[in-house]
Amino acid sequence: MPASILEEVHDLLEVALNSEKATLLDCPSCGSVHVAQVLGDNGGISYVCTACGHSWS
Repeated sequence: MPASILEEVHDLLEVALNSEKATLLDCPSCGSVHVAQVLGDNGGISYVCTACGHSWS
């Protein structure tokens, strides 16, 4: 068991990055990886950067 929350986050990130399905999105506006996936009005999927507020689909 990890001794700290930082170790736990590191372990989870390592698993995610080594997964074949893992994909990191970068904001096309600012380059941040702090991106949220949201449902659009028409049921489509859009993305919003939580760092700068830029949205795209």
